[in-house]
Amino acid sequence: MNAKSHLPDITSQYNSLNALPLQWVGMEAISLPLHILTIDGEPIHTHAKADIFVSLNKADAKGIHMSRLYLLLKQHLAEQPLMGDSLTVLLNNMLSSQQGLSLSAKVNLAFELTLNKPALLSNQAGYQAYPVKVSKYIVDGEMVTDLSLTIAYSSTCPCSAALARQALSDAVDKQFAEQQVDKNALLAWLSSAQGSIATPHSQRSYAYITMSIKGEELPDLPSLINELESAIGTPVQTAVKREDEQAFAKLNAENLLFCEDAARRIKRALELKANISNYTFKVEHQESLHAHNAVVYDQKFPSQHGV
Repeated sequence: MNAKSHLPDITSQYNSLNALPLQWVGMEAISLPLHILTIDGEPIHTHAKADIFVSLNKADAKGIHMSRLYLLLKQHLAEQPLMGDSLTVLLNNMLSSQQGLSLSAKVNLAFELTLNKPALLSNQAGYQAYPVKVSKYIVDGEMVTDLSLTIAYSSTCPCSAALARQALSDAVDKQFAEQQVDKNALLAWLSSAQGSIATPHSQRSYAYITMSIKGEELPDLPSLINELESAIGTPVQTAVKREDEQAFAKLNAENLLFCEDAARRIKRALELKANISNYTFKVEHQESLHAHNAVVYDQKFPSQHGV
């Protein structure tokens, strides 16, 4: 006789005294290695925290078979690339493992995707980490995939920029009162410390985006991140030389952004993606002028209840 058969299985042998179904039962924050294949087939290795759940629909069952979920997670995600169809197989196997106890299943993955980002002009490059969450679940026979990204960018206030230009214009008018201005004298003054009359305020800003993905295939994450950064126009930089820093300053001047401007750029980019069926997002400008933040919330299908 197998020694395992002598070990008690409380879940199978006893029924619950309070016969009630439960929505989600499982485990949170399971550590596992994860590797993502890019569109070029290159693997990106990272570390994830996983949540894994099933429903407990059989009201009088003592509990679910939890260890089976852990082993399935290891088999399908720690030992294989992250793919949309592999998540589907995982969810179906999770339900099968529960022997009729469950009708719904869900897995959440949270990780950082680290990308090598080139500088704007020089040959420098550095690493930028992007927080990512992938959630896939089966409820009432319907399969849903949600993808969340956090993207940092720079935002320069259009109002502050206009006021800084006006202050510079007033200073030039005062410094060079004559009608004919010597070009070299003007350029020398502008390049001196005296020419630093006012600077517009800028701040590190964030877009927190959640998308519902159509079909089985997950989008190529590096490509999606680059598309959204290009839509905003002012992604944060990594390694820079002086020419890159100057190019970044010019890029901000070409893309002056209220939080509403950034939100509309993001919304337009999301609306153009055929594989996104729904989205919600928050734009957050962490003000340098104020002690509070400027924010926008939006979604594809507006809610009557607001934020």
